[in-house]
Amino acid sequence: MLADKNIILGVTGGIAAYKAANLTRLFIKKGANVKIIMTPLAKEFITPLTLATLSKNPILVDFFNPENGDWNSHVDLGCWADVMVIAPATANTMGKMAHGIADNLLLTTYLSARCPVFFAPAMDLDMFQHPATIQNMEILKSFGNYLIEPEVGELASGLVGKGRMAEPETIVEAIEKYFSSNQDFNGKQILITTGPTQEMIDPVRFIGNYSSGKMGYALAEELAERGALITLISGLVAIRPKHKNIQLIPVKSAQQMLEACQLNFEHQDAGIMVAAVADYTPIAPSSQKIKKNREVLSLELKQTADISATLGKQKKSNQLLIGFALETANEIENAKEKLEKKNFDFIVLNSLNDAGAGFQSDDNKITIITRKQEIKTFDLKSKKLVAKDIADELLLAFKNLK
Repeated sequence: MLADKNIILGVTGGIAAYKAANLTRLFIKKGANVKIIMTPLAKEFITPLTLATLSKNPILVDFFNPENGDWNSHVDLGCWADVMVIAPATANTMGKMAHGIADNLLLTTYLSARCPVFFAPAMDLDMFQHPATIQNMEILKSFGNYLIEPEVGELASGLVGKGRMAEPETIVEAIEKYFSSNQDFNGKQILITTGPTQEMIDPVRFIGNYSSGKMGYALAEELAERGALITLISGLVAIRPKHKNIQLIPVKSAQQMLEACQLNFEHQDAGIMVAAVADYTPIAPSSQKIKKNREVLSLELKQTADISATLGKQKKSNQLLIGFALETANEIENAKEKLEKKNFDFIVLNSLNDAGAGFQSDDNKITIITRKQEIKTFDLKSKKLVAKDIADELLLAFKNLK
């Protein structure tokens, strides 16, 4: 399962750092590509030369090479990785990870990573049991990171208790289990629309909205990571897909998005309509920039095509169609009406009345309503974790098709 996977191994300053050598060897033996980032203190416990020899890659410690000025880009590293493993994860490093402190290359890479992150704590008994450490581990898990529990045994201090870093074989097994069990959409073809559309008024102005595309891209990454082949039809946004299973089709207008959907939906197993599509478009956009030479400017608008309703009519019995509804009042009633009208299999409801959710935010709070009128509510959480909830509901819907 790890063949050709790109793995970042983060090594921090603890006595368990010596285990990083065997962990690296096991990753390489499994066919993975390994890049190692060490904290400055980690070099006191194991030499970079040892890990560089085993990983077949230079060891990264500093933001740049002081000899030639080459920059070690944490952004590029975060995009390169299929998984990031921090082993050992000291109490100090976990505290910084939990609170967004980025004072070394390992931490900045962690904050840039869009891949799954595993952390294997290693410290003495009292440190592991301290309320601050326990709280920080809970925070990291709430971010969607994966904890590899430490083991009980004799510690460096001579005490016996929980705090020994998991053995390298256990860490490798946990990551292999993640990749093998996390392919529940393997081979499924899923179309996702996301982002805003732009309806041109003239060559420099358009009707649009505040959609950032973050929810749709998070959902695309989650499903691709779980084996799906994604066709992502996206309005203009500031983010780009990372996973190799995502085919990006950029569009601008509602009409272009409709055409892309009609061209691609027939052969998909499911469609997920996340995009914030403009409801109206100018009837006669100007071919020249409109000058500011009048006090009142009137625009005549016409309705855009309803992409979701169009696909709902085209949907076959072996296909699923999932909708999104952003509401400001009568949320449940409006979402239910939209569910029936557009022939969705379930609908994801957002409310602009929920603080911290909606456009531009990194978080979201959703309610899922199914064809059976089941209402499932979820707490406010990161869009990455919301994507997991939606993907799980989609998996259930696929099972119910059979």
